[in-house]
Amino acid sequence: MKIGIIVAMDKELSLLLPMIDNHELKESMGFYFHIGSIGRHSVVVMECGIGKVNAAISTMSLLNNYSLDLVISTGVAGGADKSVNVMDIVVADNIAYHDVWCGPGTVYGQAAGMPLMFKSESCLSKLITADDRNVKHGLLCSGDRFIDNIESVMEIKRHFPTALAVDMESASIAHVCNKLGVPMFCMRVISDSPGAGHDNSKQYEDFWSEAPEQTFTIVKQLLDAI
Repeated sequence: MKIGIIVAMDKELSLLLPMIDNHELKESMGFYFHIGSIGRHSVVVMECGIGKVNAAISTMSLLNNYSLDLVISTGVAGGADKSVNVMDIVVADNIAYHDVWCGPGTVYGQAAGMPLMFKSESCLSKLITADDRNVKHGLLCSGDRFIDNIESVMEIKRHFPTALAVDMESASIAHVCNKLGVPMFCMRVISDSPGAGHDNSKQYEDFWSEAPEQTFTIVKQLLDAI
């Protein structure tokens, strides 16, 4: 398979690049693509930048430049539930916007003309089981705001009570993939847990100072299993 992998930040990219064999860097119109292989699959890895617009335009650029069988959104996310802890893996079976409302007569969270929730590839979700890791399957919500306190989490959960995690890119990546008919899969490592405490900013900073190299080995394990 030819698989695209998208992360938001350089910190995440630096943990993924060592997994790529035959690494080659290519550029197109200001977008940078890391080409190579992970296991038996060809991969194109890119850093999209933080936020929904960056994620959307980067995903479009990726799919315009490469014919892909699958796009994976990975990286870190904030925990949005007391059941989710730092270093847990959240497999997003469903992905939604937590900051979209198109006005009276519309459903909160639903972008115009799109489903309320985007579906991650269910056949891949089944490949990631708890085993020796803390794996949670459920809903991930995206929006253009870093969620750093439990009050913000509770506002999101007022609209999406089952949300397990929050990020700033995955719904936009899923949105573009949905429009272009490309399968998409999302899994995120929990870097901080605003849903379990009040202020998680220090927790988030500590995660990056202590993040082990194996943080994203779950990606390689998934590709080995496909």
